[in-house]
Amino acid sequence: MNFERVALIGLGLIGSSLGHVIHQKKLAKSVVGYARSKATRARALEIGFIDEVTADASACAKEADLIVLCTPVGIIGDIVKEIAPSLKPGSVVTDVGSVKSAIVEQSLPHMPDGVFLVPGHPIAGTEQSGPDSGFAELFENRWCILTPVPDAQSEEYQTAVSRLTAFWEACGSRVDVMDPKHHDLVLAITSHVPHLIAYNIVGTAADLERVAQAEVIKYSASGFRDFTRIAASDPTMWRDVFLNNKDAVLEMLGRFVEDLSALQRAIRWDDGEALFDLFTRTRQIRRSIVEAGQDTAEPDFGRHSTPPKEKS
Repeated sequence: MNFERVALIGLGLIGSSLGHVIHQKKLAKSVVGYARSKATRARALEIGFIDEVTADASACAKEADLIVLCTPVGIIGDIVKEIAPSLKPGSVVTDVGSVKSAIVEQSLPHMPDGVFLVPGHPIAGTEQSGPDSGFAELFENRWCILTPVPDAQSEEYQTAVSRLTAFWEACGSRVDVMDPKHHDLVLAITSHVPHLIAYNIVGTAADLERVAQAEVIKYSASGFRDFTRIAASDPTMWRDVFLNNKDAVLEMLGRFVEDLSALQRAIRWDDGEALFDLFTRTRQIRRSIVEAGQDTAEPDFGRHSTPPKEKS
């Protein structure tokens, strides 16, 4: 038990899943949660993954040993500024957003002396949101990337990183440490640009004038169905991701557009060899992901049912 009192600022998919796994594995003595919505606060207490709930972020963070910011990345800086006066010395502040450089830039200036900011990103999730979407197994065998603040080399800070590492490992995650800027570049190509493409393809299909929207839905093949699953993700969260990881996303998007143009030329000029070589190479990437335990080789990708929820 590395942290006696954990504060969850935000009670959506990640926040509620953390509440479940903390209770299931007894990783803290108490869990307190914050949410702006009265309905969310009531539902979180009803489900039982938190012990206390409040509409005041500062009150939630007060006396907590670990504060986990589970909100869209666009408001994390404001929340840190709000809770900063309530943070006790020795506490660790982390987050779960998929953008890290912006979190460091927006949060570090508000950190009180003796409080340690260790940004984090559990690479786990579903397209669901809200307090009912969480389940304790969400982080099992998934990577969590920690991005320590650059130039923070004190022994006390390294201890905070070690404590947070042990916490995520206890949640079932495998932990890696990465520079914030490098993290943002990696996630731009592995997560952010794929989501942008999914949103765009689904939007294009919806806007087609010569194909009725009912036909798009009725005759959806598996590829389009997978795109719609990704495009069903929380719009607020992804809006903030793209605006806060602008440089890395634009760099990867430019590379993608160049490669897409090469594919366009191959199809136009009947270059079957180029298409076959690309498809063979990318197929191996898929096999590597399955072999690494990051997905399943089942025909439906193992997504035929909703992950089990804990009993309230």
